[in-house]
Order: sequence, then C-alpha cells, then structure tokens
Amino acid sequence: MVKKLLLIIFLLLINFQKVFPQTFNAAGDTIPDDGTSIDFPITVSGLPLIIDTVNFGLEIVCINIIHTYDSDLDISLISPDGTQVLLSAGNGGGGDNFIGTCFNQNAATNIVSGTPPFNGNFRPQGQMGIVNNGQDPNGIWKLHILDTYPFADWGIVLNWSITFGNNPATYTPFVSSNLPIVVVNTSGQGIPNDPKITALMGIIDNGPGIRNYMTDPFNGYNGYIGIETRGHSSQSFPQKQYSFETRDSAGNDLDASLLGMPAEHDWILYAPYTDKTCMRNWLTYQLSNDMGQYAVHGKFCELVLNGEYKGIYEITETIKRDPNRVDIAKLTANDTIGDDVTGGYIVKIDWVDGPYWVSTYPPDQTNPWNNEMDYQSVYPKPDSLLPQQLDYIEQYVDSFEDAMASPLFTDPIAGWRHYADENSFIDFIILNEIAKNVDGYRLSTFFHKDKNSNNRKIKMGPVWDFNLTWHNADYCNNEDPSGWAYRITDYCQADLSFWWKRFMLDTQFKNNLKCRWTSLRSSILDTANLFHYIDSIATLLDESQQRHFVQYPILGVYVWPNPAPLATTYQGEIDNLKSWIIDRVAWMDANIPGTCNTTGEDYVGFTSAGDFSVYPNPSENMVMIEAFHHFIHDATVSISDASGKQVSKQTVGKEKMISDAFKINIRSLESGIYFISVSDGREKIGMKKLVKK
Repeated sequence: MVKKLLLIIFLLLINFQKVFPQTFNAAGDTIPDDGTSIDFPITVSGLPLIIDTVNFGLEIVCINIIHTYDSDLDISLISPDGTQVLLSAGNGGGGDNFIGTCFNQNAATNIVSGTPPFNGNFRPQGQMGIVNNGQDPNGIWKLHILDTYPFADWGIVLNWSITFGNNPATYTPFVSSNLPIVVVNTSGQGIPNDPKITALMGIIDNGPGIRNYMTDPFNGYNGYIGIETRGHSSQSFPQKQYSFETRDSAGNDLDASLLGMPAEHDWILYAPYTDKTCMRNWLTYQLSNDMGQYAVHGKFCELVLNGEYKGIYEITETIKRDPNRVDIAKLTANDTIGDDVTGGYIVKIDWVDGPYWVSTYPPDQTNPWNNEMDYQSVYPKPDSLLPQQLDYIEQYVDSFEDAMASPLFTDPIAGWRHYADENSFIDFIILNEIAKNVDGYRLSTFFHKDKNSNNRKIKMGPVWDFNLTWHNADYCNNEDPSGWAYRITDYCQADLSFWWKRFMLDTQFKNNLKCRWTSLRSSILDTANLFHYIDSIATLLDESQQRHFVQYPILGVYVWPNPAPLATTYQGEIDNLKSWIIDRVAWMDANIPGTCNTTGEDYVGFTSAGDFSVYPNPSENMVMIEAFHHFIHDATVSISDASGKQVSKQTVGKEKMISDAFKINIRSLESGIYFISVSDGREKIGMKKLVKK
C-alpha cells in the first residue's frame, strides 16, 4: 500500500514539476501535386501526461519546405487527439520556400505579414494554444500539407520540428456573439474538395436581439450534415468556403429551415475572406430581391470548426429549382415530349466542371486561350439530364442566339424578344454594371427557363458571386469607377457572349434600360438607400469583425485581388466602398445609354410585359389597379417606400379580378410616396408611383 502511494506521489510530481523544454524532429518527403494532402508524422514520448496553457505545453513548430509557389500551400498541425491548427495558408504569393520558419503564438509578426522564405518567428494563422487542452501529448503529431493548386508546382518538406516547454501557447476562447453561432464537428476528418464527408452541425440562434453563447443548446439545428470545400481561387485562402447538405442519421437528404430561411437541404457556408467589408455578396443579393429578381437569401453567423474559431461566415441558399428558390417547373424522367419537356431548366456560364455544350457562335473575345462559349446544365444535373431534355434546351438556346444574331433581331416576332424576357436581362445588366463585376456575363452567370405553359422565355439570373465587385478587384480596370463591364473585351483579355454588345444596338432595349435605371435610382438604387443597407450591415458586424480580423489579420494587408487604397480599419473599408459607389453611380447616371420619355411619375421600363394604371392617385384608403395584361395566374402586388423597402405584399386571386382590374387597401400606409409593382406570378408587369394622402 505504501509503495502504491509513493508511486502515485511520484507520478504527480512528474506532472507538476517544472519540465525542461524538449524538441522532437522528423524528416520530410515530397509534397503531392495531385490535389491530395499528406501528413508528416513525429512521434512524441516521455512528456507529462497533460499539456495546458499554464504549466507545460506546445510552444513552437518549425518547418523547412522547398516550394515554388508558397501561397498554394495549406499547412496545419494535428495533435494526437485530432485537434487541428492552421499554421499558414495562402501566404507568400508566387514566392519560394519556407526556410527556418518557426510558428510561435507569442511572435510579434503574423505569418500573413511575412514574405518568402519566411525566415524567423511568426504567429500562426490559427491559435496553437487550442492543442494545449489537457490532452496527453505522447503520441503521433502530424504536419498536414495540401497543395491547393494541383499539377502546377513542385515541393518537398525537408524537415520539421515541434517544441514543448514551460511557456506554452495560449488562446482566447470564443464565448458568445450577437450573431448566430454555427458549430461543426468532423470527428477529426479533414474536409476535402470532393466528396462530402459526414459531420455534425449545431446552430445556436436565440433570436434577434438575444445574445448567443457557446454554452447554449443547439436550437437552430442539431444533426448531421455532409460537407466539402468549394470554390476555385478561394481554395487557397486560409478561410475556406464550404457547401453542405443537411442529412438524417442514415445519410439521406433532410430538408431543414436554417436561420429562418425556407426549408431545403443544400446550403453554402460562404467565407468573405477577400471582401473585407464582408457584405458585397449580401448587398447585391438583397438589391436583386428588392428589384423583383430572385437571388439567394443569406444570414450572417460565426463559425466554430472542430473547436477552432473561423470567423464571420454567411449561410446562404444555393441556386436550385425549388418553389422558394428558382421557381420553375420540375422535370422528371417522364418529361420528354410536348409541353412537359420545355421546362424547367437552369443553365450556367462558368468554369466547365462536367458535361456541357458549345454555342454555335464564338465569344466576343480577347482571350487567346478560348474560342468558344460553353453552357452547362445546373438543373437538371448533368448526370440526370435525359438526351431529349438536353436536345430541347440546347436547341432553344440556339434559337435565341440565332434570333439575336439575325438582321431582324429587334423584331418583336422574329427577334430575340420571342425567346427571352427583356426585364430580367435589363436588371441583370444593371446589377452587374453598378457593381462593375469583373466576372460578370462570363463566369458565375446563370439563366433559367420555365415550362412553356407557364412562361416560355429565358430569364437571366439569379445573380451570383459578387465578392470581387463593388471596387474589390485590381485587374481589368475594375478599380476604375468609369467604364462598362459588358465591354471588358475592349480592354482586357476575356471572353463573353456576343449578346451583350448586341443588346446595345437595340434602341428599344436601350430606352427601357434607361427608364429602368432612372426609376431604380429614385428608389432601390438611390445612394441613400445603398448606404442605409451598408451601414446596417456594418453595425450588425461591428462586434464580430473585430474577432474576424484577429483571426485573419489582413486589414491593411494586400490579399488578392484587393485594389488600393488598402484600409487599415474596418470602417476604412466601409468608407472606401461608399466613396467608390458615389463615383460609380455618378458615371452611370451620365453615361447610361438610351432615352426615357417619361415625366418621372410612371415607370415604363417593363413595357414588353404589359402595363397598368393606378387610380385615384393620390389616394387615402383604396386604389384601383387596372392592368392591360391577360392574367393567367394570381396577381402579386408589392408596395415599397421611397427607400426601396417593401412595406406591403398582397396576393389577389385571379377569380377576384374583373376584366383584369382589382382593388387593394392602402389604409395601413402612412402618408408619403410609394411604388407599386404588379406581377402575374411569373412576370413583372411594371411599377407605378403612388402618393398616399
């Protein structure tokens, strides 16, 4: 008994006495260049059974790596219990090597601010202290490396080391947020680009104005997901983007409503790493929805992945056929003839990542590496698209392009309007141009088509991927508030469809574009309204952005492709955005083509869909709407105030209409100026100005 007691005391003394630093070394090997990751192990033994942030723990990790493009490398440390810490990702640009590079949580300089070959001591991009969590350090530690740009560069780990001592790395735990908190646990698995792995996800969302704590129960979601990384250039950034699907315990898709958005199972965790305002996508999507053109909805949150804080994210919908997303008819395996095969379809113009078809018309191009326009089906997915369905949508797009290329392209019967919805194309152009989208029209570009019996015309959208817009790219003149994005081939190596320049040869199209722009500038795209949205999100993110930029200390640091000037504060980023918007809308006001023959009282931009009148106007309680349009669906009446905010939305059943006329009640509105828009459920008819007495 005495011997056993002495042994226990001896073990306790070992664990609590001052332990001298110990370093463990290991050789390396070649880094794969095929898109797969590799682990370089070190066996640690003879240390105390517990490491923590006070007495004894991990202090330093040193690496020696030869590589010809440093920013391609994601470098992490994995502890024996599976905890993973990001050391460096996306740093060094095209520079060479990490030589004598040591990561120390107490270093004065973050690796983000270093330059190749990164000789010396740097703070890692993650918090090394999270491994000092009371685990037993004796076991296998791994240096985990992924070359995010495969088949391009060569690299090798020469050696690496890990040091434990009495000045262990510490960390600041993430405790609470004014935003919803998303917690993902992969049980030690890395998240690949493909396929999705099974993980657990919980969401803490106590509601508007109520603080969310990490100790609160998962009340927004608590269950399984399948998750993978997503994106192209963003794959090399330290803040990864993810696509995920909500699942049941058997791995089947499970529709779920996340953060108040309509239930579905396909979602995205969008990472705003290069967008230091964190809001450019959100702003564009909100404006599109305000304009009556569906764009994905999203909600801001903060992400904790495998116990490590990962910053501000946005959970967003995906572009998908769904009554609450892209509302077009569902295609089945039986829909191969007649009206059934005519819709619906979602098609994208983007990097090709599967089966596609090629336009019969070459692109408007200055890109020497490409001489074709490629179209790819998003819905149905290529692997479920039947030959008859592919033939139909390909031929329909061909017919639209034939009409667009024809000498009679402006003819209302033989021209392009027979195949395409003018209103959606106008709004698509306006959103891409006000944001001066450097990728607009040629990447992340979508259009869709419903069944003929619903609406036979191609509609542009939804808009997608605007993180490099609104003055957030330093190439192809994107930082200049002047110039047209649709004319990018005039001044930059690029390629895009011949449609866009062709539209500007159509006088009616230009006039309608001018009228739509004029109307929007007095409502939704009024500068005050734009700034209201920007300020509201900046206020919402004011707390979380401080944590975000501690995790990613990139304010004032160039991150591709940020334009100058580089703001050193978050408010500076907001100010830069506003300043550019002022110059951009002023240039567009002065240069947008076309002539709008209105007094400003009526919006006439959507004349191809029909027209309507509102009377009496001004009015106090009731107004009559008389539409010069044949309704085949219920009418949707939306009312927005002068700032563009929707204040009322009413549906009028077709059976209640008399000669396509109906009354609506405006008694609840305060006195002021409003805008009424009417839709037949599929197509917007137009917008009118209403004065409430």
